[in-house]
Amino acid sequence: MKDQFYQYIQELQDTITSGLEAIDGKATFQEDLWKRPEGGGGRTRVIENGDVFEKGGVNISAVHGALPEAMQKYFQVEDCDFFACGLSLVLHPKNPMIPTVHANWRYFEMYDKTGEVIKQWFGGGQDLTPYYLFDEDAIHFHTVCKNACDKHDTSFYENYKKRCDTYFYNSHRGEGRGIGGLFFDYCKETESMSMQQWYNFVTEVGNSFLEAYVPIVEKRKELPYTKEQRDWQEIRRGRYVEFNLVHDKGTLFGLKTNGRIESILMSLPPHVQWRYDYHPIEGSEEEKLIKVLQKPIDWI
Repeated sequence: MKDQFYQYIQELQDTITSGLEAIDGKATFQEDLWKRPEGGGGRTRVIENGDVFEKGGVNISAVHGALPEAMQKYFQVEDCDFFACGLSLVLHPKNPMIPTVHANWRYFEMYDKTGEVIKQWFGGGQDLTPYYLFDEDAIHFHTVCKNACDKHDTSFYENYKKRCDTYFYNSHRGEGRGIGGLFFDYCKETESMSMQQWYNFVTEVGNSFLEAYVPIVEKRKELPYTKEQRDWQEIRRGRYVEFNLVHDKGTLFGLKTNGRIESILMSLPPHVQWRYDYHPIEGSEEEKLIKVLQKPIDWI
């Protein structure tokens, strides 16, 4: 399974970066190959200063070795080894009318000292973080997510949409990071789902990413915007940074397993603002977004 999934994410990285370069039309992804001293490595691809994307990354990694003590406590296991691979992407567009997007699809195994697999699971999802809310964009994104889920289990979308709203939540702010999408984790073999069936589901979602995001970018990339709207985008990006550094489990895992710092923090936007006690004007489009983030919407 680990070989099958690692092959998949390598191919998916090529597909997604090629598609995004075509949309941007100016910038291309720069590739950086790296190795982890304890075992494994990755292929980081970053795009910067494009016509559409101010900064973005589409990264894959496959790391292995002894599970660090801090993560043993987290997973409540004894001394064991692990293997983890996945694709993680974040795109920060220049135009504030285009939402930021994040996606991740991953696979994890743990072994005892004889090399036997004692735990294995899939995780992942994709979620949208707009700065200005266009209902039709939210509906489109969630519809693609639901269609991917429904091909495997009609209960998946509602379940994983709720988990996404709960997970990508800045509890210290009382608001969601964005308008959600899908979030699933610890997808293990059960009587009703084999690991191959989980693989089929996770890859279905991965294959749907460009369909979910590209039409939104194409529709919004030429819209005009003001300096004030750009300021609002940078203020909201600050909330994005807060979530990634305070709450995100993927960031925690990377830091606790001696991950590559540049790849882990690739998700952070290049230009951000933190204004003291900032509140949008009552009745404005900015306030409309905040109200939605404070109470998740069922878009479908």
